[in-house]
Amino acid sequence: MTNITSPILALQQQRALLQLEYQTEKEAYRRQTEEKGLARLIKRGEAWWPLRIGKSFYNSLNQLCIEVYRTTDEEIEHNFEFGKPVMFFRGKQQRGRESIDAIDSIDSIETIETIDAIDAIETIDAIASIEPRELRYFNFTGTVSFVDGDRMVVVVPDTAPLADLQSNYQVGVQLSFDETSYKMMFDALDRVMRAKGRLGYLRDLFYSRQKAETYSFAPMHFPYLNKTQEEAVNKVLWAKDVAIVHGPPGTGKTTTLVEAIYETLRREPQVLVCAQSNMAVDWISEKLVDRGVPVLRIGNPSRVNDKMLSFTYERRFESHPDYELLWAIRKAIRDLRAHRKRGDDKYHQKMERLKERATELEIRINTQLFGEARVIACTLVGSANRLLDGQKFGTLFIDEAAQALEAACWIPIRRCSRVILAGDHCQLPPTVKSIAALKAGLGKTLMERIVDNKPEVVTLLQMQYRMNEEIMRFSSDWFYGNRVESAPEVKFRSILDLDIPMEWIDTSEMRNADDKSIEETTENSLSLPDSSLFKEQFVGESFGRINKAEAELTLLTLEQYFERIGKTRILNERLDVGIISPYRAQVQYLRHRIKKHEYFKPFRQLISVNTVDGFQGQERDIILISLVRSNDEGQIGFLRDLRRMNVAITRARMKLIILGDSQTMTRHPFYQKLYEYIKALKS
Repeated sequence: MTNITSPILALQQQRALLQLEYQTEKEAYRRQTEEKGLARLIKRGEAWWPLRIGKSFYNSLNQLCIEVYRTTDEEIEHNFEFGKPVMFFRGKQQRGRESIDAIDSIDSIETIETIDAIDAIETIDAIASIEPRELRYFNFTGTVSFVDGDRMVVVVPDTAPLADLQSNYQVGVQLSFDETSYKMMFDALDRVMRAKGRLGYLRDLFYSRQKAETYSFAPMHFPYLNKTQEEAVNKVLWAKDVAIVHGPPGTGKTTTLVEAIYETLRREPQVLVCAQSNMAVDWISEKLVDRGVPVLRIGNPSRVNDKMLSFTYERRFESHPDYELLWAIRKAIRDLRAHRKRGDDKYHQKMERLKERATELEIRINTQLFGEARVIACTLVGSANRLLDGQKFGTLFIDEAAQALEAACWIPIRRCSRVILAGDHCQLPPTVKSIAALKAGLGKTLMERIVDNKPEVVTLLQMQYRMNEEIMRFSSDWFYGNRVESAPEVKFRSILDLDIPMEWIDTSEMRNADDKSIEETTENSLSLPDSSLFKEQFVGESFGRINKAEAELTLLTLEQYFERIGKTRILNERLDVGIISPYRAQVQYLRHRIKKHEYFKPFRQLISVNTVDGFQGQERDIILISLVRSNDEGQIGFLRDLRRMNVAITRARMKLIILGDSQTMTRHPFYQKLYEYIKALKS
């Protein structure tokens, strides 16, 4: 596409697809709120109920806040995080206690001795709990400011009825539909379509085959980087318009990006660093702080500790010498409003004088904070924060660029002259809920678009430092054209001598096996269900699929492997384990089986169970993957998205064990090739 109208037409289509996604998500939220019981919302981590309400206070940004505490079922992973909109509600008194008792009786699917996991999940649906139509919503929306475990701070309007919230023990909080993010993305697309000047130039460049401009100077040498990492940093420094750092699993993408930012700051006073998720922003911010770079983090971190908080805008604002005076003036403004006397002729004069003084102090503090920072770090949507109004940057770095919708990337691009994207479009894609929008191209990221149009600006990092060579090799062959190599220090890493790094335990064989032959193991072993039960079961749209027998076999396999290693060695060397399943129901079942089984008690701190998305960016010594799907039709659902499987199989440093029905899975060529590859390792 070279003509000037093509980018505009393409962006118009993007906007139409984003509108479709917006409507799909809004409708899904409406249905979930109106049709699903409260117990289901709680189990999905979408709601906390009942709450313990804590203190209310004004934060450093002069926003009214209220503390809330979750009082039940802390085992459930919730979806509340900084910036998300929430609604408060209260339930009918007479049925509230019954609902709590009913939910607690299930004990998070712990009562598996009497109710199996499927029945437990279905029982949640059947609970005579408070239905959404019986909830009474408060007439305001709050915003999550801070979450740490079971404590959350929510920003609420000054007009919020705090007395009602604090006096009603039936109060709960629920995630609300996020209109704000969509508004920002629509606004960004509209701006880009109208844009002239530099933003218009970048738009036309990214949508065409036109060569990106570069500087010309001798390459720099970095002795602590490998060859492709060094090449990537130099390409970033040479780029006038755009550069891409393509980082396959374990190749040191963050290390490379931090070095590129550090070197850019030798040439520019300040850069903007963004990512799709708060966690990714935190990670790169922490690495920059470790290098001695002054970072100002806009928005609160997802990992709450003193190190992370110390470079947030809010904490820095509070610690400024002028803050105490500003606080006193703000308090005087609130007191003046609260105690205004009828007929006070000087009220407006006093108020204006106090507001002017407060504004003057705010501007002074902000000027100093932004002046001292070399890196401004925030999420893509967070870059629309009013604190950044009027700010311009020479360079924008976007990490996790392959996980972000294109519209979200345009939000910060309008503030910058050149763009550096880092990520891996062969790993997790953006989340798109509308199938129609996904098929029409909404899932295609800006990074993918530029990779297609301008391969010359891309550097593929080719040396990986995580995995045993044999674990890495399949991913390198399938996804990266066999270009990724293992560093010598990890090439032959293993836990046991003569161990096979990858195994596939075929559950289709288990259906025909003698149960006793499966259970030849230690005295503590779990007992497997009847071998005919190795079939997936569907447990409702909110939880997906479960394969109870495969889950039991997964834990039995881990127990057997632990016995081979030895308990003392596992604990002394702190060998860590990840159990991955694509399905939430399987993850919940596995978590609670581990919690109940005595054998795993000493190792619980070393074992984590999560979905593929939950393991993005992480690694473990041992990984087990429960694929779940087992049916006669060969249906594998979203396991056809091979990028997710690339993430799953590349989390393991030394041992990867896949459990799955080969008769179901190998009808897809990817899984056929993977199965054959693993079987060949034994020969």
